[in-house]
Amino acid sequence: MIYLFTDGSSRGNPGPGGYGAILRFGQHEKELTQGFRLTTNNRMELLAVIVGLEAINRPELPITVVTDSKYVVDSVEKKWVFNWLTKPDFGKKANEDLWRRFVKVYKQRTVQFRWVRGHNGHPENERCDQLAVHSATRGPLLTDEGYELIERQRA
Repeated sequence: MIYLFTDGSSRGNPGPGGYGAILRFGQHEKELTQGFRLTTNNRMELLAVIVGLEAINRPELPITVVTDSKYVVDSVEKKWVFNWLTKPDFGKKANEDLWRRFVKVYKQRTVQFRWVRGHNGHPENERCDQLAVHSATRGPLLTDEGYELIERQRA
């Protein structure tokens, strides 16, 4: 079993943001984190899961994603994202670019989700939060091209 702990953060919504993820397989552990100059908290929550899943080079092993994001957990567990994909207006859905990326990696793995309350003393969630906040505030900050492209199109 591989465990993927994740959290996302943004300082303002939109604003500078970041994600943190911890991959754990037995005694092996790897931290992943990145900051972005303009994004949203939901994008960072989702991107943390995507980047973590993409980093797993043993897709045959079962994965448990532990996150405090109801947005991500409900979208998957309640099958919302899979229903959205069948709709002609899916391209207008918030974070459509990331959801497409998520579904691609999700379908290649056996993944279950477990929700934990954020900022409630869960050690791995707290560490992921630290990683996300640090990356959002100290950089280096990348461009969230999906978000900024959408914002340019709306302007």
